[in-house]
Amino acid sequence: MSYDPNNVFARILRGELPCKKVLEDTEILAFEDIQPQAPVHVLVIPKKSYATLNDFCEQASDGEIAALIRGAHRVAKARGVEQSGYRILVNTGPEGGQEVPHVHVHVFGGRRLGRMVPKPPESVSKTD
Repeated sequence: MSYDPNNVFARILRGELPCKKVLEDTEILAFEDIQPQAPVHVLVIPKKSYATLNDFCEQASDGEIAALIRGAHRVAKARGVEQSGYRILVNTGPEGGQEVPHVHVHVFGGRRLGRMVPKPPESVSKTD
């Protein structure tokens, strides 16, 4: 997946599209997801252009990587789910479910989230 400078998150960063900002600093922007999957569903994105988590891990500085993870924690704290629990999720590539070619962390919370991936049926062996 290559970086598209006209992706929706790049356009938000440039101020071309609105967002409901949760927090922002020099490294990251966090904003509410427009199709929330939980009472708390916030996206945290780096301000620099990285298409996938792979690109981000290979090219970003240690400080940028720390800022993204700390940003997710700051969102959880700001939204009041730090103590009750929350989930962070990064989809990477087409088979990983990534839809926007700008690395982003989802922060989910505000209710019991359940299993991340359903258990396979018992009749399916691990080698199938």
